[in-house]
Amino acid sequence: MEITVVHPGDLGEPETSAWRTLLQSSYELANPFLCPEFTIAVGRLRADARVAVIEDDGKIVGFFPFQRHALGVGRPVGAGLTDAQGGVFRREVELDVFHLLKACGLSVWEFDHLLIDQFPAHHAGRYPSPIMDLRSGYDAYVSEVKRSSGKTIKSTLYKERKLGRDIGEVRHCYATTDLTAFGTLLRWKSEQYRRTGRTDRFAWPWVVQLVEGLLHIDTPGFGGVLDMIYAGDRPVAGHFGLRSDTVLAGWFPAYDPAFARYSPGLVHHLAMAREAAERGIAVIDMGRGEKEYKDKLKNGEFLVAEGRLARSTPVAGLQWLLRTPLRAVRNTVLAHPALRTPADRMLKTYGRLSSSLRRPPAVERGKPPMDAFP
Repeated sequence: MEITVVHPGDLGEPETSAWRTLLQSSYELANPFLCPEFTIAVGRLRADARVAVIEDDGKIVGFFPFQRHALGVGRPVGAGLTDAQGGVFRREVELDVFHLLKACGLSVWEFDHLLIDQFPAHHAGRYPSPIMDLRSGYDAYVSEVKRSSGKTIKSTLYKERKLGRDIGEVRHCYATTDLTAFGTLLRWKSEQYRRTGRTDRFAWPWVVQLVEGLLHIDTPGFGGVLDMIYAGDRPVAGHFGLRSDTVLAGWFPAYDPAFARYSPGLVHHLAMAREAAERGIAVIDMGRGEKEYKDKLKNGEFLVAEGRLARSTPVAGLQWLLRTPLRAVRNTVLAHPALRTPADRMLKTYGRLSSSLRRPPAVERGKPPMDAFP
């Protein structure tokens, strides 16, 4: 078995075609974060992005995308942004981890959203990734959620009608490329990150450039999807995510807090699910993480794994000492509501205090996002 490592920008049509063919071979590989277009898009902005092309008897049998940081520490492409990670391999391929890491120039490769069937011996933990399962259609999904989630559907539809009466007719724009709407959504999300004490991903210029570039991709097997809910002429809630031919990955949902009493996020997700199902989307993957809206909307879940592949090197040992205990503490907090709730409250308090000391966010309604993050 031969492994050749290249920058994503060096992949040619034969390689990307082989990659897409492999994606079609397994339902588990249908997530858009595993598509070659995503890795190539990250590679345009990240010099540390790489792809291991795996061949057997002269035929391509797999791809392993990764980012290589200092001293040979590796992570998945787009780490910190992706809800599905891993390689794209033929089912029968058996990789030697030591050989793979050595060929990639890595001492360690750590992951936190790995496909559950990959490298199972190296999983430190497995976690649910809630989904909206639309494989039987939107109506069947709604019926199932009505049974499992009490009054979620009924109360959300009531709030949608009330929003229409109070503010203006509710309308849904799916798969728009309107940069004004896009800038509005990024501003909401940036403010949410700061308000809740989380890292503002849109403070990283390369992330803004990445999502803006993905917005304009629309192919049969991959694309960026921006959709927005309006009440009259006022944007209320929206989401930007990525889709394959059958899976829509939940990525950046946000809403205007001024309309919080109408549960705009739930209103939006139901509208998004209805439209997505009509366009052939079978699953909306909402991603790993405990959130109230996910509990209300889910009717199934995938599993993803956290862990690391490592060689016996000093760098791998040092990385374990620095990273693993912190992750263990974080996962313990997230797994127990008695710890998670006060931790979340503390982050929100920090967010409010730090936001009050900052200048107002630079993103203004009506301005494209690239103007907002110089």
